[in-house]
Amino acid sequence: MRAERVRSVLYLPASNARAIQKARTLDCDVAVLDLEDAVAPEAKADARAAAVQAVRDGGFGPRLGVRINGLDTEWGLDDLAAMKAAGAKLVVAPKVETPEMVHALTAGLARGSALWAMVETPRALLALAEIASADGALDGLMLGVNDLAKALGTGASSDREPFKPWLAMLVATARANGLLAVDGVFNRIDDAQGLAAETAQGRLYGFDGKSLIHPSQIAAANAAFSPSETEVAQARAIVAAFAAPEAEGQGAIRVNGAMVERLHLDQAQALLARAEG
Repeated sequence: MRAERVRSVLYLPASNARAIQKARTLDCDVAVLDLEDAVAPEAKADARAAAVQAVRDGGFGPRLGVRINGLDTEWGLDDLAAMKAAGAKLVVAPKVETPEMVHALTAGLARGSALWAMVETPRALLALAEIASADGALDGLMLGVNDLAKALGTGASSDREPFKPWLAMLVATARANGLLAVDGVFNRIDDAQGLAAETAQGRLYGFDGKSLIHPSQIAAANAAFSPSETEVAQARAIVAAFAAPEAEGQGAIRVNGAMVERLHLDQAQALLARAEG
């Protein structure tokens, strides 16, 4: 599992100057300036220019990304070219459906930039393995739950019952290809209990973090995707136990009343890396 922190990935409209300025001070791990859904067609060009300026100015506490419009729209290619010229280090691409799209996006990135692909359509679900293994700059997979629900025709469910196969599949595919896995958004801004439940579910399924639509959701995501004090203490105990002279050459030992193996040592070391990152 990757050690870098992407617990909270907050979308902010690039057309909103105040939101961009506020993003510099927020406690999210990643701030994504949005050129797609959050921006009206008539404001696309101005939003692109604002995103370019923000990338060039820097000064962000969180890692900064930009979500471009799809390459099949009239704005997508210009967005991609503008982000390359500005030197954007992270580009989020919507509705990626084929490995060929990954190649096309990679070809338009600045050197050293990373690509996150949004999984938002049935076609993307069925091509997930091919997308994730495509050569290029792909660094993460993001679940786009709103577009996916619309495309699948799913009903509303507080526990995301219709999505459970795809939650597991996206995480498994990300892990198989060394990619980050970012869960989808939670739409009900004022439902703190629902947000807590869904972030806990995302952590349970193995996601690295969650997409957010409002700054008020940051704390819940950071808490859910951070190792707890109990988890950290157990991880330290496992590392210490395997480092003891009596554990030399042992494949399995007893720690705090449980049998642990070398694979648990790997997990403990990864958890501590995340906790200290």
